Amino acid sequence: MLSHTNQYRQLLQALQDSPIIAAVKSEEQLEQCLRSDCRVVFLLFGNICNIHTLVQRVKDAGKLALVHIEFVDGLALREIAVSFIKEHTAADGILSTKPLLVRAARELGLIAVQRFFLIDSISFENVQKQMQAGSAEFVEILPAVLPKILKGICDNANVPVIASGLITDKEDILTALDCGAAAISSTNPRVWFM
Repeated sequence: MLSHTNQYRQLLQALQDSPIIAAVKSEEQLEQCLRSDCRVVFLLFGNICNIHTLVQRVKDAGKLALVHIEFVDGLALREIAVSFIKEHTAADGILSTKPLLVRAARELGLIAVQRFFLIDSISFENVQKQMQAGSAEFVEILPAVLPKILKGICDNANVPVIASGLITDKEDILTALDCGAAAISSTNPRVWFM
């Protein structure tokens, strides 16, 4: 198993080589993304009985696997869930909206991505506070189609920013990257092949 530092470097390199992240939410999408050039996969589905197998399929395809821990059926949203992912899968990291779970992932040597939904000025301020707390190694901002806001976050971020949500075409991708995003995450299979 790779050390955490090597996993982090491998993820940064993968995003530089291919800044589109396949965010998959079904078996059908998983099959599609495994044929794509995407080097990073966010698993947005699964359960405690099959998450190991899903992660292994991603790893067998030579891709990095990060599990959105809140979408794994059967796991409680507590630190023990992060330990389960670490001990029972080959996942490179987790995604979560919960700072406690992100912090636990870092402590266990998993890559930690904190997901933020921007819906108002309060949520924007929360992003700033959480980034200053330094728990996450990456932040994922949704929706990504707010260029002015995304640029402000990227300009002030002390970690790489992943833009996600409502990305539908190449223009959205280029705009997000121009705003300073390190990568794009999308559940849209068309975007994975752009």
